[in-house]
Amino acid sequence: MKRLSFASPLRGLILLLLMMVAGFGPANAGTVLHESLPSAELGRDYRFTVYLPDGYKESGLRYPVVYLLHGASGDETDWLVKGKIEPTLDRLIARERIQPVIVVMPGHKGAWWVDGNAEQAETVLLTELLPTIEERFRALAERDGRAFAGLSAGGYATIRLALRHPRLFAAGAALSPAIYQPDPPINSSAHRNPPFQKDGQFDSTTWRRLNWSTYFDAYKAQSLRVPLYINSGDHDRFEIYYHAAVFHRALRALQPDKTVFRVVDGDHAWRVWEHSIDEALTYVMPYLKTPEAARP
Repeated sequence: MKRLSFASPLRGLILLLLMMVAGFGPANAGTVLHESLPSAELGRDYRFTVYLPDGYKESGLRYPVVYLLHGASGDETDWLVKGKIEPTLDRLIARERIQPVIVVMPGHKGAWWVDGNAEQAETVLLTELLPTIEERFRALAERDGRAFAGLSAGGYATIRLALRHPRLFAAGAALSPAIYQPDPPINSSAHRNPPFQKDGQFDSTTWRRLNWSTYFDAYKAQSLRVPLYINSGDHDRFEIYYHAAVFHRALRALQPDKTVFRVVDGDHAWRVWEHSIDEALTYVMPYLKTPEAARP
């Protein structure tokens, strides 16, 4: 009995401490919303997930936005569930490694974010999603308030958007970008996804028309430069380390101080993307405005 009377107060103290810690909760905990918009282009609802930083509701501030894209087979929940992006953002903001930011994660499975031979995914992204975000949320509706990032097909899209629309976006991060040159390997989903299909077969002409090299000369000819973070796993099953290096070599000759390329340990897998999104975001965010007072 004496041993029990000694242990009980100790156990109670431990429980009290645990309850206190639980009561305080995590610092800088953001909010996740599951949203949609009625897409006139698609004729259906277009789903997207939004991360709002801690204090968004009370602050009255306008925030920069990062549009975070999934891979070819993903959806609007991929970065939340598989990439664990919510605690990552909470931690980066709490430690002041990045400023508070809105992160938008759209879902468009199999579309590669392009206007190819199927749904016009790039049109939806730029003419429907962006305006909706900037109307529905306190987002900085200007170039210095927007960045894109994405993995695999989303990395491919990030690079295309940087080259095609440098006046819209201040920076980008392409994780394991599927920018195969000249054509994707046979094991790539590009061979089976609708944007690159014609008469039921993969169409090389469409792929090459939409790939980065088509837009590179026009990007070089204009004055704006979009800083880009690029990476790949060192044993990526699609050999993206090679294709990304080819692109980075061309880009570095043009903007040596506004691009980085990292080869990290791993395959074409979430382990690479979950662990490298920290560095990608810390690279991108200095090019974006910090939150500012909302205009009347």
